[in-house]
Order: sequence, then C-alpha cells, then structure tokens
Amino acid sequence: MKVLLTEDDPNLGMLLQEYLTAKGYDTDLARNGEEGIRMFIEKGNYDMCICDVMMPKKDGFSLAKEIRMKDKEVPIIFLTAKSMKEDTIQGFKVGADDYITKPFSMEELLMRMKAILRRINKQETDVPSTVFKIGEYSFDAQTNTLAHNDSQNKLTTKEAELLKLLCQNKNQSVSRSFALKLIWGDDSYFNARSMDVYITKLRKHLKDDASIQIMNMHGEGFKLIV
Repeated sequence: MKVLLTEDDPNLGMLLQEYLTAKGYDTDLARNGEEGIRMFIEKGNYDMCICDVMMPKKDGFSLAKEIRMKDKEVPIIFLTAKSMKEDTIQGFKVGADDYITKPFSMEELLMRMKAILRRINKQETDVPSTVFKIGEYSFDAQTNTLAHNDSQNKLTTKEAELLKLLCQNKNQSVSRSFALKLIWGDDSYFNARSMDVYITKLRKHLKDDASIQIMNMHGEGFKLIV
C-alpha cells in the first residue's frame, strides 16, 4: 500500500512515516501542501493520502481539493489540531474520508486507515471475518454468539462489538479512546466506566480457557491475548 503523508511538523512527520513504514505501508513524506501535490502528481498511484490541515504554502483543504481534481477515489484522512465543527464539515465537503484531531495515538490512525481500506475493498489479506477463533472459543460477530464446546452464549450488542474489536486486533493493544468513540460514540468518563464493566463481563465469558487473557495496558487501553 502506498501512502502520501503531508505534515509540516518535522518531528511528527518523521515519526508517522517511520511507524507506517514499519507497519508495511510504503510512505512518502511531504513537508507542505505544495510539496504534497507535486509528489501526488509526479509519483501517483497512492492508495491513501494523510494531510495535515494547517500547513504553510498550501493548507490541507486546498491540497485535498487539488488531489480530488486528479483522483476522485483515493481516500483522504485529515490531521488537525482544530476540533471546530465547522472545520470538520469543511473537511468532509472537500472530500475527506475521515478526520482525526491532534493529539492522537498512532494506533488509532492505523485503525482508521484499515477501516477505510476495508470499506473500499483495498485491504490486504486481513479482511476481517465475521467468525473469530479465540482459543477454545468461536465467536460469530454476525449473530453475537460465543460458542465453547457444546454451549452457546448470546452476547449483548455492546459485548459483541467490543469483543469483535478486540478480535480484529488480537495480541495488539486497542486504544481506550478509540474503542469508546467507535462503540459508545464518545470517550466521556461515564462511558469509560461502562466499558470497564463490559470488559469484566467479557473476561467472565472467556474464563473457561486459561490461554485467553484481556489485559489492561496502562495508559493505552486493552489487549486480547491468546
């Protein structure tokens, strides 16, 4: 997968480029909007564009408009320090597929990228199935059913959504904030407490297989280890 990353903060740009490259994405880094559109025209064939909004020479919105003139299909994610509703609306008006506000975790960005790629059927080999094997358990995310040996357990919608997210990222940490925004809609204190209750419930559902563990990752989130 080829990614065009346009970010004027040299430290953040370099960190993101190194992270995405380590995750298997061939990532080109542009330092401003003008450099970004030049790379897009000269190199082309990008599978995704990640654009900072506030940049010198050409801002992210202007860059996205020019990219859309050349390619109406390539996914675009905006990175911005702004959280104004008007900015979000403007971002989607110029063709954004997603919008992530700084500060953010690199894991959250990666998960958003994968979600977009799945939607447009460009994800590589890890397109998620609706049925997940978790140790001795089998989880059907379509029917919300968790099976173990000859018994079946019908999960609640929230339990199933949370378990599906953990299964999609098995043996990898899942950002607490990302999970809350994805499943509960926001990462408020009360929703966070609610999610802790559901994590406890999932641990009880999976207790009959000692090889399975849902770990609390301090300062990060959770990890389903099998």
